[in-house]
Amino acid sequence: MPRILLIDDEKSIRHTLQEILEFESYQVDQAEDGPAGLDLLIQKKYDVVLCDIKMPKMDGLEVLERARKLAPDAAFIMLSAHGNIELAVEATKKGAFDFLTKPPDLNRLLLTVRNALDRTKLVVETKTLKKKLAAAPGTEMLGQSGALAAVRRLIERVAPTEARVLITGPNGAGKELVARQLHEQSARAAGPLVEVNCAAIPSELIESELFGAEKGSYTSAVKQVIGKFEQAEGGTLFLDEIGDMSLSAQAKVLRALQENKIMRVGGDKQIPVNIRVVAATNKDLTQEIAERRFREDLYHRLSVILIEVPPLNDRREDIPLLVERFLQELAAAQGSPPRRIAPAALAYLQGLDWSGNIRELRNVVMRVTVMSDGEISEADARQFAKK
Repeated sequence: MPRILLIDDEKSIRHTLQEILEFESYQVDQAEDGPAGLDLLIQKKYDVVLCDIKMPKMDGLEVLERARKLAPDAAFIMLSAHGNIELAVEATKKGAFDFLTKPPDLNRLLLTVRNALDRTKLVVETKTLKKKLAAAPGTEMLGQSGALAAVRRLIERVAPTEARVLITGPNGAGKELVARQLHEQSARAAGPLVEVNCAAIPSELIESELFGAEKGSYTSAVKQVIGKFEQAEGGTLFLDEIGDMSLSAQAKVLRALQENKIMRVGGDKQIPVNIRVVAATNKDLTQEIAERRFREDLYHRLSVILIEVPPLNDRREDIPLLVERFLQELAAAQGSPPRRIAPAALAYLQGLDWSGNIRELRNVVMRVTVMSDGEISEADARQFAKK
């Protein structure tokens, strides 16, 4: 059932509109002012929001601007007793779907709401389709080993919840694939999955990268910067290699997780965020805590659920399946038929030490494919696999 939120300081208008919309089988909630409406947008998901432009506690246009981050897929219909072209243009610039004068004509109201619902449905379907089309080959977790099956079962149990997850495991084992599966199997799948490699960002830039920055807050901030927390609104924020984050940034991440609010660098306003945080590390965070390089309180905030990704050496039975997939991907990229690999060559690869895990295996398959002719033989594997 479509869900609609009414934000208006006039009680009579709210009740009248609610009766009309509920008669059309819509589920309707009310908010008496802007702050109350924003609180409801944090708690629930709405398809359409009808909001008065002139309200005492918070202007409707300000509500619209803030709400676009809380409910990016919802259609906003602005209401005003003093409709004029300037207000309509301003509301449209800020992302309003339509603009109606109060009291609205019944037929116009219902038609606008139906059109808004169609627009919301189309936006969600388009985002879902784009995710499927943009998904890179091999983003699923490939393998039939018992170790991987245990990880899959844990993902299936945890993904539908809002529990924070800490993914551990060596480099190249597929921690980012676990994070992607957690997102895609969650109720936030239609929202964005924003990935941040904490090890790749200089410590002096990590805070602006995560929380954003106001114009002029530092030398190169020539315009307002929207950080990863805000970009992930309604979806999942994946903090990869979080063990490499500076202590000062850790403190601000902890505060954001506690309050569900952030503050841009150089800003003075608290910005509410509605995201799920998934983190990953290849480090032993308990050891990092003992050596005072990682905050224990942040660790406990992040590790509500722990998922350990097994190294490739612990799931050697998955190597033939992975090799076949990599051969198919290489062939597709080159526009040629997939190369064959001899069983003896596969057996040889299964016996090697894979300290670089799946990432190393992919590189080896590419190297052997490029350097050999015809079917990949055991001799080819022995000659080119390890250099």
